[in-house]
Amino acid sequence: MKRRDFLTMTTAAGAALWLPRAFGAQATGAGSEPGSVAAGRGGYGNLLILVELKGGNDGLNTVIPYADPAYYQLRKNIGIKREQVIQLDERTALHPSLQPLMPLWQSQQLAIVQGMSYAQPNLSHFRSIEIWDTASRSDQYLREGWLTRAFAQHAVPPGFVADGVVIGSAEMGPLANGARAIALVNPAQFVKASRLATPVSLHERNPELAHILDVENDIVKAADRLRPREGQFPLKTAFPSGAFGTSIKTAMQVLAAGDAPQGKPLNGQGVAVIRLTLNGFDTHQNQPGQQAALLRQLAEGFASMKSALVELGRWDSTLVMTYAEFGRRPRENQSNGTDHGTVAPHFVMGGRVRGGLYGAPPVLTQLDGSGNLPVGVDFRQLYATVLGPWWGLDSTAVLQQRFETVPLLRV
Repeated sequence: MKRRDFLTMTTAAGAALWLPRAFGAQATGAGSEPGSVAAGRGGYGNLLILVELKGGNDGLNTVIPYADPAYYQLRKNIGIKREQVIQLDERTALHPSLQPLMPLWQSQQLAIVQGMSYAQPNLSHFRSIEIWDTASRSDQYLREGWLTRAFAQHAVPPGFVADGVVIGSAEMGPLANGARAIALVNPAQFVKASRLATPVSLHERNPELAHILDVENDIVKAADRLRPREGQFPLKTAFPSGAFGTSIKTAMQVLAAGDAPQGKPLNGQGVAVIRLTLNGFDTHQNQPGQQAALLRQLAEGFASMKSALVELGRWDSTLVMTYAEFGRRPRENQSNGTDHGTVAPHFVMGGRVRGGLYGAPPVLTQLDGSGNLPVGVDFRQLYATVLGPWWGLDSTAVLQQRFETVPLLRV
């Protein structure tokens, strides 16, 4: 059994624990690895929160080209009526469910990057999200997640409990195959699950499993330090109900734990990345009601996240970014839904975000032979923005080629 497979444990909450690197040494504060990036304004003291819109969100009904007659021709049934949209400028609007995002937009702390995808897009859920998670070309197969490669080249400070925390998914995504990523499982459940064999002569029969059990206490302690307990780190912010709101609350309590006096070993940081998932965007049928509810969860969740980050004093040192495997086709289908498409807009927010519209707005009269929009911005440009301006890393080394950054960060 491979160590990375052994350490993937699914819990009742649908989360996992993945610690395939030498966890014990770094978690307990051993010396930093060569190339370590110190916490601070230009390093891993800048937190990244990734929000996966799982299933592929329909971008045209999210960021709406309401002034384009072609939009309503392509979407006679599911198009958002002009009188219902939230206008951003003379041609672009938001879905009405995104109203809670308007204070962020008006304060210029919300950026929208339009037309994001990659060359020769793949419309398979599994393969396309693999491309986004590994930052590969469509014809390239990489094993490690793009964040895993970043942390392998530039280690997080030794006082951090882990590289990242995954909440709301059992899939490690960009943290797969090497990063020290923790999902907040019950340590007792992990210990019980890990004792799959009798300890007699375990070092001789299965040295790899024995090593895992040897560092078990370090694993449990680290996970326990990040697992919030009800009432332990109270926040004044009110979080939305539902799974996504609960995930956001958990994420904010993780940060509160890192900043609390008991969390001094975390150096006030704890992790470099938090990854959340909002499920349900594969809207082939009856899209209007489903997407409206999902976008409302997203907007209300983001509003509460901003409030909590401000409360924790972390708003200026946090970058929140959405991503998904693909968008949807411009033309509605016969089931009042949309099928897998190429490009989609994505949201970036934070106290140091330079708000506004970026990327390539949709030109609905220039669809390709499959009825899809052409790619306007390679998604790895957003990753390069995180790696370079946000963290101060060599993005070319991590992404294996050079990508222009998106100028959405304030100096």
